[in-house]
Amino acid sequence: MRASACRGLCNGFVGGRVLLEDRAIGQTPVRGWDEVFVGLRTVAMCACLALLWPACVGCAQSENTAGGHRGWRGERIVASQSFGEGGATIQVDFAAGDLDLSQAEVVSWVHESAHSVAVYYGRFPVVRARVVIEPIAGDSDSIHGTTWGDMGGFPAVTRVRLGQHVTRDELRDDWVMTHEFVHTALPDLPDDQHWMEEGLATYIEPIARAGTGRLTEARVWAEFLHEMHNGEPEQSDRGLNETQTWGRTYWGGAMFCLMADVSIRRQTNDRKGLRDALRAVVDSGGGIDKDWPLSRVLQIGDRATGTTVLTDMYAKWSEKPVDVDLPALWKELGVSAGPNHGVVLDAKAPLAAVRESISASR
Repeated sequence: MRASACRGLCNGFVGGRVLLEDRAIGQTPVRGWDEVFVGLRTVAMCACLALLWPACVGCAQSENTAGGHRGWRGERIVASQSFGEGGATIQVDFAAGDLDLSQAEVVSWVHESAHSVAVYYGRFPVVRARVVIEPIAGDSDSIHGTTWGDMGGFPAVTRVRLGQHVTRDELRDDWVMTHEFVHTALPDLPDDQHWMEEGLATYIEPIARAGTGRLTEARVWAEFLHEMHNGEPEQSDRGLNETQTWGRTYWGGAMFCLMADVSIRRQTNDRKGLRDALRAVVDSGGGIDKDWPLSRVLQIGDRATGTTVLTDMYAKWSEKPVDVDLPALWKELGVSAGPNHGVVLDAKAPLAAVRESISASR
């Protein structure tokens, strides 16, 4: 049983992934509370190891208990389906509970999300993955996700808590499942580099969905235009390794990825991008079930692009706050605000080709 599994559980209890990767929240948490959550996480880590270790081990060993097929936290699994995608086998288990949607519709949503990630990376990041669907009785539209590596014989396990009354359209528009699957494509990192895990997932998720026609190019850039500012450093912030607030973890990490993608494409005349770096990491075996130093990930990525962008940027962004002129960047990329929280895309902008390459996953 890896420590990452308990770390994931602690995050869920004190405001980490379960809180933040929840489509039902629909608003940005107050930054001040982020500070409280980060402080609580340190205390909760010790409590987690002391109080939940037996339960964690039980999760990892629960597949063949005397009570039958069991799921997350020992729930009874009432149905199970598997499918192949991108060289991987993905098992979808349904815990007891009611959903308005059919199991086939839920599995189709999981499969579409897996396909988007497999297309972005050239294959699914791990050879086997398990998804446990937990219905939330009486809930209208919540979709919560958490992902762990190396649990119960699977390289990746994702728990999805799905509201009983979630609709087909809500699943079609959902980002959580794709975000969780992106997590499978990076080795487990220390807590001070958690921003890299969440930043990559935040950045790649809409791009991966666009790559399989689930989002338009305009939708991708509308999200970036209207949300990326959440990652800008505030006056008291330090480098990304030292500032573990919600905005810096998710959108500060995503801003790092966007700037890295643009920089790689500038230096290679748009022949290479961040996707090439990340594909190389996956091809080298760097999935969520591995414990690698981040330096190894960055070096593999830099070799794949023939640049030193990732290593150079990390040296700066990790230790000190970096201010990005976002208005100037959007102008170069040809992205401006449009009506109804949308965007207008300028095909004649200096970096319009780079923008198109990014959102087309080229």
